[in-house]
Amino acid sequence: MKKIVYSSAVGALFAVATSTAIAQSSVTLYGIVDEAIRYQTNAGPGGDDLVSMTSGPETHSRWGLKGSEDLGGGWAALFHLENGFEAFNGELHVPNTLFSRQAYVGLSNDKWGALTFGLQYAPAYDTLGDIFDPLTVGNYWQNSWPYNGIGPYLEINNAVKYKGTFYNLAIDAAYGFGNQPGALGLGAIYAVELTYTFGPAMLNAGYQQVSVPTAATGSATGMAVGSAVNGAKNTFLHISGAYQITHDVRLLAGWLHAQDQTGLTDVNMQQGGSPKLKGASPNRIDDTYYIGANWKAIPPLLFTFAYYYGHARNAERLDGSLGVGVNQSATILAEYSFSKQSEVYAITDWARGTGAFSADYPGGVDSAGVPTNTVGRTNQLGVAIGLRKMF
Repeated sequence: MKKIVYSSAVGALFAVATSTAIAQSSVTLYGIVDEAIRYQTNAGPGGDDLVSMTSGPETHSRWGLKGSEDLGGGWAALFHLENGFEAFNGELHVPNTLFSRQAYVGLSNDKWGALTFGLQYAPAYDTLGDIFDPLTVGNYWQNSWPYNGIGPYLEINNAVKYKGTFYNLAIDAAYGFGNQPGALGLGAIYAVELTYTFGPAMLNAGYQQVSVPTAATGSATGMAVGSAVNGAKNTFLHISGAYQITHDVRLLAGWLHAQDQTGLTDVNMQQGGSPKLKGASPNRIDDTYYIGANWKAIPPLLFTFAYYYGHARNAERLDGSLGVGVNQSATILAEYSFSKQSEVYAITDWARGTGAFSADYPGGVDSAGVPTNTVGRTNQLGVAIGLRKMF
């Protein structure tokens, strides 16, 4: 990483009255450029295959600035700005938003933790993305679909966030202001994650609740499209674990439970080109179970294995009725590091949906090959190779 370090001295009179004091400050410019070429079966209506250039399976391209200033006594002032962009065309990841990933300022203390204010990652994104999800809450639909119901709420606007560690217990909690006149809780997000470490094992539990208004612009959710019911709840909880068997092998497992009363999950779960659903479920419930492993075969080569099994209740089917659905996916990722900042990777993934999940795959075609609003092939196989450069 490139760093710009500067220092400044306090006034001479203060220096005489006490001792020479120097406030150390630093600013870091960092980033990731990640690009892949991907082949995928059944990616379009009628089962058309697709070859495309896309972002990597785990990380979007980004650049950012972060810095801190030593205030003395274990205290520091800090800030963080992070931009997301698409390397294959240079566009912002979120249109018209320069720092779509993070933009916050705060204070930290060596003993008591950090309190920050602004656009920030949801606590669930911190813990699952950094530690407990095998594919770090991935980018491709085939390895990120368990999170599609809460995807719009993994970054929180107007957030006050606290992170601290006390002995073996880490706390990550956030509140996102709703900014809705006359209704304190409307548009707000409440979230907390607790992680306990004991030897080679880590256990994590988290909870998040979002009260989604009909017009969510300006709220903690930051969405232009809101809930069908003003203030309907989107709730997410999970229990996750990790165990370091040896220096080179780590096992991961977890349970994700989501309940959505906004009617948005059915639509957010769909891939591009999926048949259009007629309405929305007023009480969709998803339970997803996952297992995974990281294996460092040799120092430069890391393998990741992941399997996800999801069961949905009260999910919308193509005919507008509500029912159950099952979706499964499996992924193998191999990463080879040339250095700490450069690597190549290859990934293969498979996914299949039945029941209500069938509507989440690209639709079918009629006898003339014209796309129709019908269910198509509900299984996919993908292969990608890519290059990731960090700075």
